[in-house]
Amino acid sequence: MSTTTAKAALQGARQDPKAGAYRGPTRTKMERRRNLWIWLFLLPTVVLYGLYSIYPIIASYWYSLVQWNGFESEQTFVGISNYEAVLADPAFWSSVRITLIFMLLVAPARILLSLVLAVVLNSPKLPFSKLFRTVFFLPVVTTTAIVGVVMQFIFDPSSGPINAALRAVGLDGVNFLGDSSSALFTVSAVYVWKFFGITMIYWIAALQTISSDVYEAAKIDGAGAVQIFRFITLPLLKPFLIIISLLTIEDTFRAFDLMLTMTGGGPFFSTEIIEIYIYRWAFAASIPQLGFASAAAVLFGLFVFVVGLIQLWGVYAARRIQAENK
Repeated sequence: MSTTTAKAALQGARQDPKAGAYRGPTRTKMERRRNLWIWLFLLPTVVLYGLYSIYPIIASYWYSLVQWNGFESEQTFVGISNYEAVLADPAFWSSVRITLIFMLLVAPARILLSLVLAVVLNSPKLPFSKLFRTVFFLPVVTTTAIVGVVMQFIFDPSSGPINAALRAVGLDGVNFLGDSSSALFTVSAVYVWKFFGITMIYWIAALQTISSDVYEAAKIDGAGAVQIFRFITLPLLKPFLIIISLLTIEDTFRAFDLMLTMTGGGPFFSTEIIEIYIYRWAFAASIPQLGFASAAAVLFGLFVFVVGLIQLWGVYAARRIQAENK
């Protein structure tokens, strides 16, 4: 092949867009331009995420080491004194206890109720199953703060519809949100109603991974509905049970907006979860203690981080169980 022919072939390969073996400077330039446009459109999201998510997280670690009320520019470095004060505060441990109680009330109820409902709605014989799924999922997409405000009127001891119904049947009214013995249970029930729809969708997705041939074979062998659920459905759902349980438990640590709008942490701090405790010291106090509140927030973040590590272990265990079942 002559030198002229070789140069012509090389030039043709550079200009031919189908020539995947050789990436000439023209194609590289086009890819760089395309990547530039991609990053240009992503830039607003990256900037906003950095300003309102990454920066506050980093700043909270610094604020936890200083004494600052948020009004003055002066910040006094105090080291780990804020952490010592938080750990020595009985109210902090009370909020931890209430958070754990709230988790124990909410998580099992969401998991079990949504599982039962998912099994019912996953049945191909049930008419309007998709409509029922939508109805049960609607509270999930409703703004939580609005739900909390509406629930205040519903549970109002004097004019609320629930107490009016109780009086109509001859029972005494109950101050659901104003009594420290019932407030946490009331908010827990509303929280389960509000968010169990998302757990139901998780279960439906898990149930649809089970082949219908397995159920048909069990029915041919004479297995009833209870036996099918106990010996087929539950064992095959075990990997999903681990993941869904951990996701639900982690989700219970984000009940701030509902708890704040319904009870504000009261009465008598009986519903003050850790998030409300942090909010009280950072924004609701007459003299905010942002350093103290940041230390409590960092400790809470570490606790959630540990839960996240457990969740990763749960995902690994679920995959291992699923591989063994195969």
